Amino acid sequence: MKKIGFIDYYLDEFHANKYPGWIKQASGGRMEVAYAYGLDNIEGKMSNEAWSKANAIPLLNSIEEVVERSDYIIVLSPDHPEYHGMLSEAPLKSGKPVFIDKTFAKDREAARRMFRLAEHYGTPMYSTSALRFASELASSSSNKETIEAIRSWGPGAYSNYSIHQFEPIVALMGSEPRRIMSVGTENAPALLVDFGGGRQAYMHLIGGDCPFLTAIQYASGAAHVAKVESNFFALFIENLIRFFETGIPPVTSSETMAVITLIEFGAKAMETPFEWIELPI
Repeated sequence: MKKIGFIDYYLDEFHANKYPGWIKQASGGRMEVAYAYGLDNIEGKMSNEAWSKANAIPLLNSIEEVVERSDYIIVLSPDHPEYHGMLSEAPLKSGKPVFIDKTFAKDREAARRMFRLAEHYGTPMYSTSALRFASELASSSSNKETIEAIRSWGPGAYSNYSIHQFEPIVALMGSEPRRIMSVGTENAPALLVDFGGGRQAYMHLIGGDCPFLTAIQYASGAAHVAKVESNFFALFIENLIRFFETGIPPVTSSETMAVITLIEFGAKAMETPFEWIELPI
């Protein structure tokens, strides 16, 4: 059985709580989360020691020890990407397959440093939002060259939920967005992304129980509306297992860089609404 190591800011969070069971089940017992490391304990959350006992996953004393003992590594901290650079340094030097949870990096420069580090040490690595693998969206990717416009809606705060719309947008429209403009309000951020050639995407964050909903307009005049109802986490875990077994990332670095660029410059665009901001290549 292959051993997976968790590295997290703190371990009592949704992904760390759910991934072990999902991975073991989806892999047919070929893989298991065998080791964990938590950087800190957070008030209001189960301590890392308590999490370790509750999940029967040994808590190790250092990131380096997790890396040494594990066949594959998952860097978590899904809601605190500012820690990903530090938490992933040893894993990215290991040469072992590494998955880094969403959101990959706090900004474009941090993302670039992490990809360069992985490339230097020959470490297979990728990062993604699980929404990328929703069957309702994946079925549209075969015709992505003919997509003229996308309108996307979803819930959550911009800081940690914008990725769930930007990731599918980049997967469907490509990794070369040209510019971005804020067209929303304080409570309902909205961003318009120009991909050039008359192609554009609009994303809107709506509070409450708004579902993830994407309307796709094709150049032919045909259109498709996709409401995400599939078990996208199960589909993501299947892709994660395949990556660990093959060492082939299912998401390119260029697409991840585009997603991080949109998140970073989208936040800047919200400081000057209704003005285009050119995006770096």
